[in-house]
Amino acid sequence: MADIINLRQARKRKARAEQERLAEQNRTLHGRSRADRKRDRSIADKAEKFVAGHRREASGDPDPPSIGPKSATRFSDKSDA
Repeated sequence: MADIINLRQARKRKARAEQERLAEQNRTLHGRSRADRKRDRSIADKAEKFVAGHRREASGDPDPPSIGPKSATRFSDKSDA
């Protein structure tokens, strides 16, 4: 005689196996642990702070002071006399 199989349980077992297969596939495609993501985020933040700290002017300044010969104060010859 044949083995008696509960079809409901067999369907559930098959669905679970399919979900596990899809989950394994997604883990290999997209799988990075939380620690990996956190480490990469902290490295990126550290690099951004380093670059921001070495910028010449602050990013929030609406009108940075200009430097160069055009911005220098001019003296006339009459002021020396």
